Amino acid sequence: MIRVNNIKVPLGFDFSNLKGICTGQLKIPEKSLISVKLSKKSVDARRKSDVHFIISLDISAKGEQKLLKQLKNAVPVEEFNYKIPRVNAEKSPVIVGFGPAGMFAALVLAMAGVKPIVLERGQDVDSRVKSVENFQNGGKLNPESNVQFGEGGAGTFSDGKLTTGIKDKRIQTVLKWLVEFGAPDEILYLAKPHIGTDKLRDTVKNLRKRVIELGGEVRFGAKFDGYTAENGCITSVSYSDSQGSHSIETDNVILATGHSARDIFEMLYEKNVDMSQKNFAVGVRIEHLREDIDRAMYGDFAGNPALKAADYKLAVHLPNGRAVYTFCMCPGGEVVAASSEEGRLAVNGMSCFARNAVNSNSALLVNVTPEDFGSEHPLAGMYFQREIEEKAFIAGGSDYSAPAVLVGDFLENRLSAEFGKVKPSYRPKVKFTMPSEYLPDFVCSSLKSGIVEMGRKIKGFDNEDAVLTGVESRSSSPVRINRNEELQSLSVGGLFPCGEGAGYAGGIISAAVDGMKCAEAVLQRL
Repeated sequence: MIRVNNIKVPLGFDFSNLKGICTGQLKIPEKSLISVKLSKKSVDARRKSDVHFIISLDISAKGEQKLLKQLKNAVPVEEFNYKIPRVNAEKSPVIVGFGPAGMFAALVLAMAGVKPIVLERGQDVDSRVKSVENFQNGGKLNPESNVQFGEGGAGTFSDGKLTTGIKDKRIQTVLKWLVEFGAPDEILYLAKPHIGTDKLRDTVKNLRKRVIELGGEVRFGAKFDGYTAENGCITSVSYSDSQGSHSIETDNVILATGHSARDIFEMLYEKNVDMSQKNFAVGVRIEHLREDIDRAMYGDFAGNPALKAADYKLAVHLPNGRAVYTFCMCPGGEVVAASSEEGRLAVNGMSCFARNAVNSNSALLVNVTPEDFGSEHPLAGMYFQREIEEKAFIAGGSDYSAPAVLVGDFLENRLSAEFGKVKPSYRPKVKFTMPSEYLPDFVCSSLKSGIVEMGRKIKGFDNEDAVLTGVESRSSSPVRINRNEELQSLSVGGLFPCGEGAGYAGGIISAAVDGMKCAEAVLQRL
């Protein structure tokens, strides 16, 4: 099979006629063609007068070696066949957490026949949706079932973005499995694939059902309390649920708790598990009208039925040495209440698959480093996050209202009493508050400079009616749980720090891949 890259097609192209490209544009004789499929599709909007698609095709044909020589941008390609060995295990491996890392670790282990046991402190996705909706509608925060905790992890209440900076053959397997469990087929070829929170909910349920069908267990409302070890190796884990305290004998534990399980970080620190500080970022969510972003990115092509809501990715490096960048951009989405601890406020972004909400939003972040934490304590970054979230909670009125401000007001150091054309999407409500009430001075000054610079890159990004809602503090883990080449903790044999919470991933795909790697490492021990 060969892959032909960088093929230009118009927005109105009929994608049911891929063979037509092969015989026409690529001059491949029809009798030579065996099969052709779309392997990549992206929007090229660099010239607003000529917005079009760039595609790649995977072609199986007679005389492929000859085609490789005659076709521009053609390369050989082989499909990766992910193989899982069947293994016998006296004791079930335990997975703590059922976000992307925990889910894919559980799936691999279940497919290997070792009957993993998953402990998830939150609830199943249907119960979790009710908890989140109740909180957004002004109800009480459930610290164990919210945007951060529960089936599917924080990714379930996000845009379901599947872009990643890592290069790993397992990525295609992750995408194929997601499609098998209900994700749209287009994630297999879109350059910027996403599932959307609405479709993710069914996808994670179907994945869980497969794990159980294969002999695994998923226990919801099961809060990991700790572990025992002998001779430096795991011997059991303990957890609590509504029925009381329980213990499971096991030799292998995959710790995939996510970046918000702060009590787990503290428990590991007390047990002298080797951890270290790491860089992360804090800031706000910026909201614009979706139609304005579409127009800025697509020009007169905005609204073309072939185009979806526009996204963007921006980064600027400032003279003060800070980086300001957008993260987890949610076209046609909403800003959601992402708190998981009482008295602390955090926000995140979320989109449904259609991405058709009125606003588009993105995290707007400033990098922070251990030098900013004021301490060498391994958990100093976590305490830095907590302090900001506590200030944001108070700034919002101490009732989980989010502090918000117009971009124009923020840049001019004034405070309005009403919003302009952009209405904040955060629920339950917002309160006009300057970011200086909860963010450090260096973050605020960097955000101001960054917004102005980004306004030069995307027309209207610095529009005075755009809305900033805080605080975005959970973009990544502030801690790394250090591990060796066998992916085990430096302190405890059989403990596998995994995924985003352990500091080894930065999104759904990279977390899923790390979960697969840790599962493979467990299988090698059995």
